[in-house]
Amino acid sequence: MALCAVIAILLACFSRPLLELVRFSLGDDLCSYIPLIPFVSLYLIWIKRRELGEASPPPRRFAILPLALALGLLALYGAGSSAGWKCGEADYLALMTLAFLLLVIAACLALVGARALRANAFALAFLVFAVPLPTFVRDAVGSFLQHASADAAQLYFLAAFMPAWREGQSFHLPGMTLEVAPECSGIHSTLVLLITSFLAAHLFLRRSWTRAILVVAVLPLALLRNGFRILVIGELCVHIGPEMIDSYIHRHGGPIFFVLSLIPFFYLLRWLNRFDSSAKASP
Repeated sequence: MALCAVIAILLACFSRPLLELVRFSLGDDLCSYIPLIPFVSLYLIWIKRRELGEASPPPRRFAILPLALALGLLALYGAGSSAGWKCGEADYLALMTLAFLLLVIAACLALVGARALRANAFALAFLVFAVPLPTFVRDAVGSFLQHASADAAQLYFLAAFMPAWREGQSFHLPGMTLEVAPECSGIHSTLVLLITSFLAAHLFLRRSWTRAILVVAVLPLALLRNGFRILVIGELCVHIGPEMIDSYIHRHGGPIFFVLSLIPFFYLLRWLNRFDSSAKASP
């Protein structure tokens, strides 16, 4: 009851930035998954609700760190605002959401027993995905994926024997030039796949190294998906016509290629799950 009261107070104190976060995420393609994150965490807590009743003393001494970090972030923002510093909407929401989550974690450490916390540690940690990416992180990740996707596409063009002369992020194909723009980075689908990998690893895998393999595999899968999408668009433009650059497969085909990337992802998950099961059954 005490924890619920504290969280209710925190929700009231942070109601404005949290409502702005919901509005922002509904209007931003990259952050459209954010409203689902709290519900996933609540479900993870619900499936382990039996552990919540186990009596054990709360690890209150560990609450000092997240509390200090949250207060430090709020003090930093207050000092910056007083000095005339203005940050973008995404950066402001990232800072406020992170401060809110740190305070929630501090309250859990101060009021919830250690056993219940250990059982629900992943559910609490999963809430970090509700923090929108700051602008500098979004730009850096998007730029990396853009350049790496162009590298992957170059390998695809070579394997498909497509005449393609690369110049920076542009490919000169027969009859046209195809540019790998920042919008081709696939940062949204890559981030969703990363979140899916963490969730699937937690629910279906037991060994740390099998979980790590599943999460690490997201990056090569994302690059292979992006490179394959560029190859498909290039082939369509060369063999059908340059007007295919404005086709549905280019403008709105992201979900199709995302689903395609889930096929090897789930095959890998299935193989790792079988390996976990066989290792557990062996003497």
